Amino acid sequence: MAKDIHMTKTVRTAVLLTAATLGLSACANNRLDTKLDTQYVARDVNTLYALAKDRADRGQWKQAAALFLEVERQHPYSVWARRAQLMGAFAHYMSKDYIESVGAAQRFLTIHPGNKDAPYATYMVAMSYYQQIEDIERDQKITQQARDAFQTLVRRHPNTRYAADARLKLDLINDHLAGKEMEIGRFYQQQRNWLPATMRFRNVIDNYQTTSHAPEALHRLVESYLALGIPAEAQKAAAVLGANYPESKWYDRSYKLIQRYVPQG
Repeated sequence: MAKDIHMTKTVRTAVLLTAATLGLSACANNRLDTKLDTQYVARDVNTLYALAKDRADRGQWKQAAALFLEVERQHPYSVWARRAQLMGAFAHYMSKDYIESVGAAQRFLTIHPGNKDAPYATYMVAMSYYQQIEDIERDQKITQQARDAFQTLVRRHPNTRYAADARLKLDLINDHLAGKEMEIGRFYQQQRNWLPATMRFRNVIDNYQTTSHAPEALHRLVESYLALGIPAEAQKAAAVLGANYPESKWYDRSYKLIQRYVPQG
């Protein structure tokens, strides 16, 4: 599957706007001493937060993430600590430190589950997993974590702009997971392990029926059932394939198999 790992323009704009609204005035940034970046000494929260945001505004994401963490560490009970958690998650995400981004966003959700920015934090968790999705030849644990996170977002915050993008991402994720099942099923077929192959194709039909892999899965079921010597099940799979995808090349192939190997009464 061609990997679509980018946020839509609308949501990307929303993320940037959300990050921007968490900042202090740019006037304060202009007065900052840039030499303080790596000197994590005790500072007042306004100066420290403004320094972190200045680094974010300059695209210096790793420095920004470290400074936002300092805001949390030095001023854990301030309003800026809450904002720094979100900004830190975003800074880690932009620097592709996805594990750290998940940690910061989940920390925010643990401490502030009912906050108005909870949808954004949940979206950061989901997108951080989503950006790590590998090709179907690899283990799909991260893919499943991305799906779980997006499903949580849709369930808890269904009417947000983030949920709208999550639904699109879930379609892509499901297609990706179905592709993995198909790859394993075809491997079992090549090894003439028909029963485990059947289970994989059955899983695609039962759990990923709206994906692009469904027609082929039905055809592979026809092949596997015929190899197992249960033509009645092969006919059922072919009938479902014909009813739902009559113009598909997979139905044409299944029809020819049924005509050839199943006695016509």
